[in-house]
Amino acid sequence: MSHEIPEGWTEKDGGIERRFTFKDFSAAWGFMSRVALAAEAADHHPEWSNVWNRVDIRLTTHDAGGLTDKDIALARHIDTLS
Repeated sequence: MSHEIPEGWTEKDGGIERRFTFKDFSAAWGFMSRVALAAEAADHHPEWSNVWNRVDIRLTTHDAGGLTDKDIALARHIDTLS
């Protein structure tokens, strides 16, 4: 299956990843809150971590065994939230 990876995302190990950097912890946390609401609405949840002003996100569809259109769609939506 071929997927068009959104700009800024990197395909790795059956998923896509991206690092987002913000001015401070509060801005990073606000972004994570927006992503959490979008992920819940899509019923598709990221693997992620936060260290101060950085948020690292990995998207993969575990029950499908790798990258799917759900990951691409959520990545595109996440890009609008940063």
